[in-house]
Amino acid sequence: MDLDPKTDLSFTRTLPVPKELVWECWTSAEHMPHFFVPRPHRVTKIDIDVRVGGRSNSTFVVDGQEIPQRGVYLEVVPNRRLVFTDAYSEGWKPSPNPFMTAIIDLADAPGGGTIYTATARHWKPETREAHEKMGFYDGWGTVVDQLVEYAQGLMK
Repeated sequence: MDLDPKTDLSFTRTLPVPKELVWECWTSAEHMPHFFVPRPHRVTKIDIDVRVGGRSNSTFVVDGQEIPQRGVYLEVVPNRRLVFTDAYSEGWKPSPNPFMTAIIDLADAPGGGTIYTATARHWKPETREAHEKMGFYDGWGTVVDQLVEYAQGLMK
């Protein structure tokens, strides 16, 4: 992927979990509340239809404030790539204030596990900078740690 350092944030980690299980966690309304936002924040609702044009809706509670997120999936390649954005909601209704497009890429890691890359693409450098200052690396890194912890529990 051609990243633009002015508008994109990205990191890659190797996870000790098979990519099929990582995929299942990212594409299941049952699993997502267990990792999708950094604790102590929490997910109160997940409503997803994982297909191109399908809804990617969630509601979080952060510091006591309920935050609804509405979006759609742009690309769905099972066990490889999941792309979703808040630029549109279901039915391709444009958002008045899009924040980002998220890309989750998965690949087999040598020796097992998953090479996991998370990318956030923004429309403007100012939005990218604000997202980094909000804690993109720590927050999304915590989400990955929570995902690994949860997925390892499913493996037992």
